[in-house]
Amino acid sequence: MTITGTTGRQVPGPSGLPLLGSMFDLKKDSLGTYLSAYREHGDVVRVTAGPPGLRFELYAVFSAEGAQRVLATDSANFRKDNAFYQEVRESFGNGLLTAQDADYMRQRRLVQPLFTRRRVDGYADAITAETAVITAGWHAAPGGTVDVVDEMTRLTLRAVTRILFGGADVDEAVDVVERCFPVIGDYTLTRGYSPANVPRSWPTPFNRRAAAAMDELYGVCDAIIARRRAMGEEAKGNDLLTLLSQAESAEDGSLGASEIRDQVLVFLLAGHETTATSLAFSLHLLARHREVQARARDEAADVLKGRIPTAADLDSLPYITRVLKEAMRLYPAGPVIGRRSVEAMEIDGHVIPAGADVIISPWVTHRHSRYWNDPEHFDPERFTPEQEKERPRYAWFPFGGGPRACIGQHFSMLESVLALAMILQEFELDAVDLSVPVDTGITLRATGPARVVLRPAA
Repeated sequence: MTITGTTGRQVPGPSGLPLLGSMFDLKKDSLGTYLSAYREHGDVVRVTAGPPGLRFELYAVFSAEGAQRVLATDSANFRKDNAFYQEVRESFGNGLLTAQDADYMRQRRLVQPLFTRRRVDGYADAITAETAVITAGWHAAPGGTVDVVDEMTRLTLRAVTRILFGGADVDEAVDVVERCFPVIGDYTLTRGYSPANVPRSWPTPFNRRAAAAMDELYGVCDAIIARRRAMGEEAKGNDLLTLLSQAESAEDGSLGASEIRDQVLVFLLAGHETTATSLAFSLHLLARHREVQARARDEAADVLKGRIPTAADLDSLPYITRVLKEAMRLYPAGPVIGRRSVEAMEIDGHVIPAGADVIISPWVTHRHSRYWNDPEHFDPERFTPEQEKERPRYAWFPFGGGPRACIGQHFSMLESVLALAMILQEFELDAVDLSVPVDTGITLRATGPARVVLRPAA
C-alpha cells in the first residue's frame, strides 16, 4: 500500500552510540548487526550510522512477506538507485545487474533466450570438464588438504570464462580476472558504503590502482570481443560471447560492443563468485556432517555409477540438490539486497518513507524463526517438496525474485549439482575448519579458510 501520511507505527531500531549510531557495529559485522536487529526489534527495523552531517538511515525488511513486497509485488517502488549500485555501475558497467527501466527491459529481452533451460543445459560439458581438472589436481594435493573456497572460486571462474569465450581465450581472461576483480571489488565496496567519496578522476593512489585494474579488465574483454567480431561468419559457436553478438530482434535491435562488454563483466562477476560461494559452503557443510555426506555420495553412486554426469541427471539427484539449497539458505551468496523507495509505503505495519535506502536480507530471512525451526542447524530435509510447499515463497530467495530475479539461476544450480556429484564420487571429505568467518562484499565472502582433508572415496 502506497501512503501519503504516517499511518504506520514508528519504525524501531538499535540506538547505537550517541554520535555514531550503529556505524562501528555495521563495519565490524554487518550481517550479525542485521540479525540482532531482527531478533531485538522485529521485521522492520531502522538503522542509523555515521557522524552528524554524514549520518545515513536505512530501513531493513526481514519478513518473507516484506521481501516479496520489495522484490515483486511493489518492485516498481523500490529501485536500484542507491549509492552502492551506482558504484557497481561505474565499476562493472550498465549490464543486467545495474540497468533500469527501458534499458533493463531491452537488455533482458535480448539476453533471456540465451538462458533458457535447454540452452543452459548445453553448457554441462564445459562444467564437468573444468570440474574434472580440479579433481585431478586434488589427487596430488599436499597432505590431501585443500581450501574449498579457493578451489571452488577457481573452478567457477574457469567454467564461466570457458562458457563465455570458448576455449581459445580462457587462460588470458582468467589471468586478468583473478588479478583485477579483487582490486575493483574492494574499491567498489569501499566507495559504495562510504558516506562521502572524492571523485574517481582525482589521482589518489586508491583511485589510480582501481582505474588501472579496470583498464586492464575492460581491455581484455574489448580485445576478445573485437577479435570475435572481426571473424564475422567464421565466429560460429555456442559460447555466450558469440550468442550475445548475434542477439537481436526487430523491437530491440542488437547489443553494441560496449553493451556486450557490460554483459560480459556482469556474467564474470555474478557467474563465478556466487556459485563459488554456494559450492564452497556445500562442501564445508558436507565435510562437517558425515552422515549427510554419505547419503549424498550414495545418491551420486546409484545414479551415475562412476560416469560423468550430464544435464539430464539433474532431476535424478534430488538429495544433492537439497544439500545445495540448504547450504544456500545458511550462506546465501547475496546476503543483503539494497533498494531505494520512490514513494512512502507501509510494510508489516510500518511506514518506509519516500527516498529511503531499503534492504532486504536473505541472510536474516533464511534464519527467521517463523519459517525455520532451529535455523542455524544444517538439515537438507527442509527442502523436500512437502516442506517447500508449506513455506512462503520468499522465505528462501538466494536468487532474489520478482522481475529482477537472477537470470542465471538455472545455470548456477546445474553447475553446482553436477560439480558436487563429481566430487562426491571421487572423494570423502573431513573438515579441518569447523567454522568459517564471513563478511559481505558485493557478494558473501569467506574471511578465513575452509579447509578439508580429502580421501579417495571407498
